Amino acid sequence: MTDLAIAGRATLQPITAIAAAAGIDDEALELYGKYKAKVDVFRTKESPATLGKIVLVTAMSPTPAGEGKSTTTVGLGDALALEGQKVVIALREPSLGPIFGIKGGAAGGGYAQVLPMEDINMHFTGDFHAITSAHNLLAALLDNHIHQGNTLNIDPRRIQFRRVLDMNDRALRNVVIGLGGPTEGVPRESGFDITVASEVMAIFCLATSIDDLRERLSKITVAYTYDRTPVTAGDLNAQGAMTLLLKDALKPNLVQTIQGTPAFVHGGPFANIAHGCNSILATNTAREYADIVVTEAGFGADLGAEKFLNIKARFAGFSPDAAVIVATIRALKMHGGVPKPDLGQSNDQAIRDGFSNLRRHIANIRKFGIEPIVAINRFTTDTDSELEIVQELVRGEGAEVAVAKMWAEGGEGGRDLARKVISAAQQPNNFHQLYELDLSVEEKIETIVKEIYGGSGVDFSAAAKKRLKEIADNGWDKMPVCMAKTQYSFSDDATKLGAPTDFTVSIRDLQVRTGAGFIVAITGAIMTMPGLPKEPAALRMDVAEDGKAIGLF
Repeated sequence: MTDLAIAGRATLQPITAIAAAAGIDDEALELYGKYKAKVDVFRTKESPATLGKIVLVTAMSPTPAGEGKSTTTVGLGDALALEGQKVVIALREPSLGPIFGIKGGAAGGGYAQVLPMEDINMHFTGDFHAITSAHNLLAALLDNHIHQGNTLNIDPRRIQFRRVLDMNDRALRNVVIGLGGPTEGVPRESGFDITVASEVMAIFCLATSIDDLRERLSKITVAYTYDRTPVTAGDLNAQGAMTLLLKDALKPNLVQTIQGTPAFVHGGPFANIAHGCNSILATNTAREYADIVVTEAGFGADLGAEKFLNIKARFAGFSPDAAVIVATIRALKMHGGVPKPDLGQSNDQAIRDGFSNLRRHIANIRKFGIEPIVAINRFTTDTDSELEIVQELVRGEGAEVAVAKMWAEGGEGGRDLARKVISAAQQPNNFHQLYELDLSVEEKIETIVKEIYGGSGVDFSAAAKKRLKEIADNGWDKMPVCMAKTQYSFSDDATKLGAPTDFTVSIRDLQVRTGAGFIVAITGAIMTMPGLPKEPAALRMDVAEDGKAIGLF
């Protein structure tokens, strides 16, 4: 049975009932139909003296075989509820680009889904549209300023701010705008990024209040003048209107799992381009109503978890209490050299070889002072002997491990994992960031490459070296670093699976996100506007006569 079919058979509770059970004041609830709502975090009760513990779900390096991180996150939340914990789940919103491109849906899977999955995957409450509009408003105001006389002396050749669209569209990566004569604007080269790579999206997920949102938006660097002075959104006086567009979107979205566990689904920056975590407001709001908050960070632990721990936790001022690393037999085999068509065949040696990838992720989480738990997301093709091999290998690293069967069994399939998570969350840890902010940008990048990726060094392009000087000259070098890297490998080469060593990471560019408060290091061939695959998931989608979706996974 497909995820969509399972979701269609589920009986949803009114979102008012979900909110009431969680303790959310009815006055703070803004309904979007029967089954989804926004929570006005600025009208909720005062924060309790004790906030809920944070459990971060991450994963080994992803493969086309699938890992099921969101499924595990949702299922773990349901399992913790069955174990008597008051739980709220905190997830990112899906992007239309990957949904129509490869993923086909991103709301968990099987009997561990957040609902209504059709709404969540498609337009939801309009947050991404608001973010896209706010971003493109700033771009329009910038070009209009130049067209109307350019009193800020902006150099059109040094504009840093591109437009965005929540769709995979490689044809828009590089465009020329302003053609058609003097009334049509100033011609220049530009391009589009995907909305989830937007700095406005990053700011949206890091802001802690309306005032903080406005202040961060005002600090976005959009261009440089002819004498190389930075120009910000505040210089264009754009922050007020941008905040107006985002004021309702900033309120976290409340939905539910198939089991009825409350879930905040809010914000959605890419993890291989941006910081890959749901909003700080959603996570902190969830902590006010829960004993345990289960949240996730995108892609493998080398990307999402590293950014959650070095960027989000730093800005939010909290410490995670436990971490779960999701692994699958299929992914281990792929990292051990087995091609996708052969993953159903037994291959114990490939599992042992591919374990090098999971081993490094375990070691990396420990570098932050957290003891990880490995969740083996069981597929129907997995054998008991294969599962025992992985458990033996994990225990050999001194880590806890549990087989997770939430896709097939919902929360019941994750109770062993839940008990181990409860135990881990009750133990003190020594959480700390991997680097201090007073290190140079080069030192921060080298720390991530050597300590997390296992690389031997960093190669900065001529353009990147020039950017490094600009960053230092403008006093931006004390920000954390957000690595834009392929999700498929520890290196910047997607073909190097497992746990490669003795490689150099190439930094071809650095982008300063002065509003978000971090520096993006662009590695290898990473693109900020993805393209569609040869056979996009969109080709399998439609609408039935009763109005229900067809083809969402």
